Amino acid sequence: MNNRPLKVALLGLGNVGAALASELQRRGDAIADRAGGRLELVGAAVRDPARARPGVPESLGKSADPMALALREDVDIVVELMGGTGLAGEVVRAALAAGKAVVTANKALVASDADRLFALAKAHDAPLGFEAAVAGAIPALRALEVSLAGDRIRRVAGIVNGTCNYILTRMEVAGLDFDAALGEAQRLGFAEADPSSDVDGEDAAYKLTILARLALGAAAAPEAVSREGIRGVRAEDLRRAAEVDLVVRLLAIAERGDDGAIDLRVHPTLVPKEHPLAAVRGAMNAVWVEAEAAGPLMFYGAGAGGLPTASAVLGDLVAVAQRVRGGAGAVPRAGSEAAKLVDPGARQASVHVACLVADEPGVLAAIAGAFARHGVSVESCVQHGRHADPVELVFVTHRCREAALDAALAEVGALPAVREVASRLRVQPDAEG
Repeated sequence: MNNRPLKVALLGLGNVGAALASELQRRGDAIADRAGGRLELVGAAVRDPARARPGVPESLGKSADPMALALREDVDIVVELMGGTGLAGEVVRAALAAGKAVVTANKALVASDADRLFALAKAHDAPLGFEAAVAGAIPALRALEVSLAGDRIRRVAGIVNGTCNYILTRMEVAGLDFDAALGEAQRLGFAEADPSSDVDGEDAAYKLTILARLALGAAAAPEAVSREGIRGVRAEDLRRAAEVDLVVRLLAIAERGDDGAIDLRVHPTLVPKEHPLAAVRGAMNAVWVEAEAAGPLMFYGAGAGGLPTASAVLGDLVAVAQRVRGGAGAVPRAGSEAAKLVDPGARQASVHVACLVADEPGVLAAIAGAFARHGVSVESCVQHGRHADPVELVFVTHRCREAALDAALAEVGALPAVREVASRLRVQPDAEG
């Protein structure tokens, strides 16, 4: 094995990049022992090369041209931490085409351009690592790619967005409404000034498509994920859930049906308090895996932040360095054919539906009739409030087709006595009878 120092180009010096540079300097000898030789950081690409960056070695050369740095003849490994799919994608594809190993934390790029990236990595024998693109420090992808490679995965359910999990936890524990919990998350740095990608489920959808490729061999674009964010979750929903020992979590779910079709969805979900995912609070992440031989497994840890994400990047760096020194690239075990996807309207679920209605005779019968006309069976109904306008009726349905429920709720919402269909929350399948 060739144990010469491997030269690393770092594209991006934000929180993760700065933490990675600091760790390579501070723990260089220990990392070298594991990587089979030293990893030498030879340059960093940044927007403003003149700006000082605490914790980053002053001697580290900085460039405003990531493409030129990545394609330098002496660079062996490119670490892409810029984000986005434009310039970052161009640089990563060029680096792979030049036969250079690439490590990236860019979930949008991997999710949206996986086929081209994997094809380039295979064609040019270029190792490609992207553990940090999903769930930060949690080694879920490596477990799926290596440890569970011989098993058959039936289902993956992840809490993979720390912003949403923090917001829902604060709504649950402190009784805050969505806007107040989001404001707190922004003040504490858990949410961006524009939180849309997080709270609308886009970020989780990117990560889910990556998980689905590795867990189920299912290649699908992020746009194929049925996606619903948490903006519509009310403080009342979490209080009602707690009364029946449930919590609300934003889950990213990929599962294979008996017919081989793949269901990909992101939505707020009611989870039983005794389920391990219910204990995942704050900005933490978790990935729940159901395998035929191994059974249920859960991977839990910090899903974001400079050091936790840098830890995942370092793990990939060590792995690809070993492959470079061994003279062999590695392409992730992943689906390359388009997945057969479940028709969202045919998907079945048990659902909690909250309706704000006038407190008058006949309302319950009218709503029940609308459900019945569309083949939706009601398991239970509870009224909250008396002699008020409105009162809240919470229905729990038996498993039903989502298209049938959509049609029923459209009719319910048009009833004169119904002020609003305030929320609908699916029940995690494990919780259904």
